[in-house]
Amino acid sequence: MTTGSTITGTAQTEATSLFSPSLIEDALTQLSSVQDWLRFAVSKMHQGQVYLGHGTDNPWDEAANLMAAVLSLPPITDEQLFKARLIMQERRDFIALLQQRIEQRIPAAYLTKQAYFAGLPFYVDERVLVPRSPIAELIQQGFSEQLAGFQPERILDLCTGSGCIAIACAYQFPEAEVDAADISPDALAVAEYNISEHQLEHRVFPLLSDVFDGLAGQQYDLIVTNPPYVDAEDMADLPAEFLHEPELGLASGADGLALTRQILRQAAQHLTEQGVLVCEVGNSMVALQALLPDVGLQWIEFEQGGTGVFSINKAELLRCRQQLEEF
Repeated sequence: MTTGSTITGTAQTEATSLFSPSLIEDALTQLSSVQDWLRFAVSKMHQGQVYLGHGTDNPWDEAANLMAAVLSLPPITDEQLFKARLIMQERRDFIALLQQRIEQRIPAAYLTKQAYFAGLPFYVDERVLVPRSPIAELIQQGFSEQLAGFQPERILDLCTGSGCIAIACAYQFPEAEVDAADISPDALAVAEYNISEHQLEHRVFPLLSDVFDGLAGQQYDLIVTNPPYVDAEDMADLPAEFLHEPELGLASGADGLALTRQILRQAAQHLTEQGVLVCEVGNSMVALQALLPDVGLQWIEFEQGGTGVFSINKAELLRCRQQLEEF
């Protein structure tokens, strides 16, 4: 989970008062262009104090995602489209989505059933987290620093959710086979759908596994994982938008590191000799650094923003085996 932002405005309890019948009628009759409606949506999101942290960090982009879905278009980047006029049905469809976004606090990706990750479209619903990991940047760079030019033949996406990391890796490494593992059958159903939509059934394989328990004897050149890492304190304070996401994909014990402990202790036996683990721990990186100061976790800096992702190779995991067993 990445951090987001809350738009300043009225209290959430007042959100339902933002769409009176008279205001809706005025909007439907007086607002005509895409730009008119996006401006209206931004104003309402400010007034409704929505939380942004599911793929967008500003209300304009959030509104544009809703608009693109209504118009059956890819992400709106052509400014010429702002001048386009909406027919009445499109206006009604857009304001209905906007109401749900503000009044019910449903992230835009769940309303549109689509999110983009590493430049690729993915189907998403409430069975999986909305893709938003900075690991996308590493995939698009081919994990150049972590792999040092080595081309992986077998890749594991552990805690795959929607399958977005596995599928993006398959595009980046066209000769590799990719396993997409998750403990949730519901999540794997979404991943399987996305694998089919991208026509990668021959190279990306959904697998039911509780961490590594369902992967006995399997070894990989690259393990990429974005496991649950939200600690108990943060779970108690999550904005309402996150309550639409599966808790199984967020919560990870008191310090947010329950799953990460298992991964670090068991990863070495599932890596080839030159294998590398890339893992996201988000805000729990502070706790992890304090617990493992002498372990060679390589913290990654991102050009496009984001923190809390480290890499570690098999040799270092083996060297620190005792420390990892004890932490």
